[in-house]
Amino acid sequence: MSELFDAVDALVASRSPLPPPAERRRLRQAHALTLDEVAAALGVRRATVGGWESGKAEPRPPEREAYARLLKQLATLYPAPQSTGAPQEDTGTAAPAAQARLTGGAAEAAATAEAEEPSAAPPAPVPHAAATRRPVPRAERAPQSSRRPTARKDAPADTPAPGGVYAHGPLLVLDAERQVTGYGVGGLILDVPAKSLPALVEWTLTEARLGSEKLHGSGKDGDPLLVLTAAACARYGLPAVLSEAEQLAGRLPEGHKVIKQLERADWQLTKRGLGPWARIYRPAHGSRRQCVQLCIPSWRALDDRAWGHAARLEPAELARVLGVYAARVMTPVGSTAVTGLQLMTALNPPTRASEPDQNGKRHREHRPGSLGTQPMDPAPCEATDGHPVLAHLPRFHVRRPDERLFEEAYDWARDLTDAECMQGHLVGLDVNLAFGAAANGAVVGLASPPVHVTEPVFDPAVPGSWLVDLSHVDLSRVKVAKQWRRLEGHLLPSPFTPTGKRPEGPAWYATPTVAYAVELGYDVTPVEAWLRRESGRFLDGWYKRLRDAYVATMADLGVTEKLSPHQFLQAMDGYKSRDPELAIVVDAVKMTVKGGIGKLREKARGGGWKPGQAWPALARPTWRPDIRATVISRARINMHRKMLNLAAATDRYPVAVLSDCAVYAADGPSPLDVLPYGADGKTVPGSFRLGISPGMVKHEGTQSVLWGADVLEQLGADGHVANLARYIKTGEVTAKDTGE
Repeated sequence: MSELFDAVDALVASRSPLPPPAERRRLRQAHALTLDEVAAALGVRRATVGGWESGKAEPRPPEREAYARLLKQLATLYPAPQSTGAPQEDTGTAAPAAQARLTGGAAEAAATAEAEEPSAAPPAPVPHAAATRRPVPRAERAPQSSRRPTARKDAPADTPAPGGVYAHGPLLVLDAERQVTGYGVGGLILDVPAKSLPALVEWTLTEARLGSEKLHGSGKDGDPLLVLTAAACARYGLPAVLSEAEQLAGRLPEGHKVIKQLERADWQLTKRGLGPWARIYRPAHGSRRQCVQLCIPSWRALDDRAWGHAARLEPAELARVLGVYAARVMTPVGSTAVTGLQLMTALNPPTRASEPDQNGKRHREHRPGSLGTQPMDPAPCEATDGHPVLAHLPRFHVRRPDERLFEEAYDWARDLTDAECMQGHLVGLDVNLAFGAAANGAVVGLASPPVHVTEPVFDPAVPGSWLVDLSHVDLSRVKVAKQWRRLEGHLLPSPFTPTGKRPEGPAWYATPTVAYAVELGYDVTPVEAWLRRESGRFLDGWYKRLRDAYVATMADLGVTEKLSPHQFLQAMDGYKSRDPELAIVVDAVKMTVKGGIGKLREKARGGGWKPGQAWPALARPTWRPDIRATVISRARINMHRKMLNLAAATDRYPVAVLSDCAVYAADGPSPLDVLPYGADGKTVPGSFRLGISPGMVKHEGTQSVLWGADVLEQLGADGHVANLARYIKTGEVTAKDTGE
């Protein structure tokens, strides 16, 4: 009899009523499920599930029964909103009103939560469970999609008013199936009525309520960002991918039909044109800006080195990744390097409103502590090759150390000693946000030009470039914690050169490098200098913003501050797999730090440039190679100081250093086999410490000493020693490295 009942149940289930296609899609997205996840669970192809949601096909037994069961459970979790538009009560399964999902003409709306509003104060870290919570159901579509949403009457008191200018957050990811849909932060969904790119820009500025609040009282609000999927590109007449010629140019040709549409509608493009990152604008009238940014992932806007697999995410997932980054860093305005540079200006604007004049009017004036609005020529020693200030030099002239400032990160390695060969492991230690930590507290020149001085008295408080001979500094006898110590100096890299070789005579150095020579106990006598008398800690706010973004996102991934060394190593094990989307944000923040510092000395790129001519980057007040040199000098000195303190306390020396990674030989595979932590949880003062805060270290990787000896034998030639820090993470040495 039970078999008959089972057969009857199966027969009824095979004809189970299914919700309409649009409701199926709503339920899947409400639970933040991708098409791939549903397809894998049901044993069908991704396109099959897509067909069920678009109404092009209907499921058949046996998949229909399982699909109906899935939708029924989701409908219980996420009931459809009432068609009357009356406020819905919170059931505990839906997110707050600040994360309500909307259509363009929905009767309900919600303001963005604090994580969606960039502000001068970074958001508090979000617990992991909260960071992955499911969005609430999509509101029912109203008859006129262009009508603005209205506020929920039962919104929490601490929720920003839905009528705010940027109630829908900083960005939308646009996708197109039967219609164009915009996916925003916090599960927001908007129907997009625009039929052309000019109409889309107009709609974004007049109805979408997108953008972000300024990060400083004297700054500017962030422009809305639209991210176009390949399907959205096709809907608006743009190619899904750029041709080879377009990729080389980095933009569409000027005569493209979409560009002509923009021109007819009186919209303008910046000099970079309509490319992977585009800015469409009209000249501002008064304080009202009219500008929209475009990001096109299928045109390689999201570089894999910074954004990982973000370009391959579903629209809602991509909106979450970019939304978290926008909330904690700023709305992306280009690559992570470009965004990092823009963040400096956003947090430290060059101008401010003056006090009212005799007529009661305010004017724009220079803001103290900023870099100003005018570009500045560097000192000749600070200029990159080909800069106009070096136009007098002969062509192909190679500048010596006493002609140019060469502050770069470490790339140093040595052979293993006999004692190190007897140990079993090589352990890599990586400094968290090394350049960010170096930027914190850095005193740099501001808006005044460099002044040339001969035979100056060294002053560690004055930023600048100094020509001085540091070849007399002997690392075998140095001051450590103000005490003279004898060390194996030949096992340490020199702190004064990126290669770790001892300098051979006078050379140009940034202030932190010369100050470190004094710290080690040696006198310095500069020959000349280029100094900046107006100075300040320009990068402090920039560092704090990125530091908080990094720490908060790592906390969401389960790696918090103030963990014991053992707890920290356990928390770091597989942390990216806990939430791959937030792991993308972590990597993007890291690249924002590195790229932002690198952009301070952006070199000429193509465009028919010739040495001696100016290139576009020189027109920026933020083209400041001296600031970059100061930060990199501090990062290298910080690294050396940690290695020196560890050597003085434990007689342990690095075998390789690459930028912010140092490799040590050890008897065991853990960083705890390198760092001497005591029972009180403390290690050598001033040396490496395990932890997530910038300047502290994490485990980069471990390989065997036999592996290291093999790599040194493979890659060593003509006295060259391979840098094991380059391969310690994965242990892989490619054919490119071996020259095959």
